[in-house]
Amino acid sequence: MPNTDILPEITSSNTMRAIVLAKANAQIRLENIELNVPECSDNELLIKVEYVGLNPLDAQYAKTGFCHWQYPHVLGLDAVGIVINAPKGIYPNIGARVMWHASMGNHGVLSEYAKVPNYAVSVVPDSIKPEHAATLPCAGMTALISLDKLQITEGDTLLIEAGAGAVGQFAIQFAKQRGADVFTTAAKCNHKLVKSLGADVVFDYKDNNLCQKIRRELGPQGFDAVLDSVGDETTVRNIELMRFCGRIACLKPLPTFEDELLFRKAPNISIVSLAGAWLANSLCAQQRMSFMSNVLLDNLSKNDLVVPKVSLIEFTAEQVSVALHKQLAGGFTGKQVVKIGNL
Repeated sequence: MPNTDILPEITSSNTMRAIVLAKANAQIRLENIELNVPECSDNELLIKVEYVGLNPLDAQYAKTGFCHWQYPHVLGLDAVGIVINAPKGIYPNIGARVMWHASMGNHGVLSEYAKVPNYAVSVVPDSIKPEHAATLPCAGMTALISLDKLQITEGDTLLIEAGAGAVGQFAIQFAKQRGADVFTTAAKCNHKLVKSLGADVVFDYKDNNLCQKIRRELGPQGFDAVLDSVGDETTVRNIELMRFCGRIACLKPLPTFEDELLFRKAPNISIVSLAGAWLANSLCAQQRMSFMSNVLLDNLSKNDLVVPKVSLIEFTAEQVSVALHKQLAGGFTGKQVVKIGNL
């Protein structure tokens, strides 16, 4: 049902609170400021933001900046909120709760209001808590795209790096739905978690004998596919662990490979990029993100998907900065979600 309870409050002000990055900085210093409420055109929706899911990507680029950004820049990519203004005849209607993954190249969603094309959103069912929906876009869609690029089918042996991370948790569950034999790496304290999500075999990523133990468990044939969210030397190691012409989906920039390794393994390498849908101005890819969002929401509404544990973050520059530092520190297995408004 449309949520119209908030509608009377939306026309009282032309400004909104937002959390911005004045310039990229290693300390991730953020500021609380007032901005004008976005003006929409054509098929754009004006949305009152309720929750924003934080991702390692937010933290990474808060430190380094991104070439398309203008400053001060509003951070945040994953959001859930209520449609408060929509062009006549455009779906979804005013009052609908929606979820979306914002453009990497434009202002983000850590603000009271945001605008987004109507074809880029998905309607959140009433049965799903909005803070749970906010965990889905970046991590969930990354997992789905990775498995599609890897062409995972029943019986495939799949290694998922960092299984206790948000992408890893979603990937384990969807890979098991497709019938794969799932191997994953995680800290010892998280082995029970990833096992509960369906992982068949779990390795301690800190184990000095990790490669030997994987080969002992897997046998000489090597993995059919690898989802690599770590990068650098881990990518090189994972290609060594793959079968000839195996498939690897990489979430980080590629390292330098020795020619001999590439000739010997002939890996099929895929790069996973949600940002590309917006940066390439691909309407088809943007609509596909909405389709994947619907898949995620459908699985969650049917209890076929478990979301990472949610930690609510206060909507202040100081608290968001602390949360982003935790994203980069590693070892965080839940999902940090900013509640736009008071906790």
